[in-house]
Amino acid sequence: MIKSLRGSGRRITPQRLAVLKILAASKDHPGVEMIYRQVKKDFPTTSLATVYKTVTLLRELQEVLELGFADQGSRYDGNRPSPHPHVICTKCGSIVDSQFSQMKELAREMTQETGFEITHHRLDFFGLCPKCRSS
Repeated sequence: MIKSLRGSGRRITPQRLAVLKILAASKDHPGVEMIYRQVKKDFPTTSLATVYKTVTLLRELQEVLELGFADQGSRYDGNRPSPHPHVICTKCGSIVDSQFSQMKELAREMTQETGFEITHHRLDFFGLCPKCRSS
């Protein structure tokens, strides 16, 4: 992420670096508000706008994957920024990355079947996570 920011001529401020670290380390697919709360602990003067701008920039540089949801806003994956399947709990909203080795083959098959040039894709599965199922 740092290399991409530098390559695009962007400054690496301490606040941006904090956002990058949170996104790179998180397995939870945080939303901007969650990132903002964490950054604010170390940088109390950071604005929500700074976090939004940083996340938007990283998305444009294809360094984070945005998962938009009508009912809960966008969540971000800085751990695996390329398209991959997610499993999403409909009760608590947790998101888990899934390993599905045939994604490229599936996209190729869709191209052959429909004639579309696939530019990007998203595959989500919804259900109840083990914690919500047991409660």
